[in-house]
Amino acid sequence: MKFCSQCGNPVEQRVPEGDNRHRHVCPNCDTIHYINPKIVAGTLPIFEDKILLCRRAIEPRLGYWTLPAGFMEMHETTSQAAIRETWEEAEAKVNLDGLYTMIDVPHIGQVHIFYRATVLNGAFGVGPESLETRLFTEQEIPWEDIAFPTVKHTLRHYLEDRLTETFPVHVKDITFERIKS
Repeated sequence: MKFCSQCGNPVEQRVPEGDNRHRHVCPNCDTIHYINPKIVAGTLPIFEDKILLCRRAIEPRLGYWTLPAGFMEMHETTSQAAIRETWEEAEAKVNLDGLYTMIDVPHIGQVHIFYRATVLNGAFGVGPESLETRLFTEQEIPWEDIAFPTVKHTLRHYLEDRLTETFPVHVKDITFERIKS
């Protein structure tokens, strides 16, 4: 951030009085600008024993496979965002079966939330942010072409949990140090 959204003057980074972190602060109007993580919400859509994946038509990771997900909008819940993103990317209507994974990705300022979901009537299509969509069996999942670590973790948890038909909520942190190693 370079300029104050309240008055347009240049901001500076400093620890405001009573705080313990560097923030963008406007020296002209004293507005403190808090920059908080973004929520990515999506689904793990299932039809029968297959998983619905989308091949990305946009960056980042153009051409790679992912679960339908995207940034939460203002004035919607995480479940509403997950349902909306599933429709936008895969033209699939789903019933949510419960929160499944919540993965913190602090080095990029994001939290990824995935819900288990059932694809209604097995119907799906290709939204504008996808090149194609497809139902995959466990053996068909293109592991080398999965777009994001959070998607890989979610898929692995599901494939393991479905053996016992118990689906706890999985909470994980993916740190930059862990990705580099």
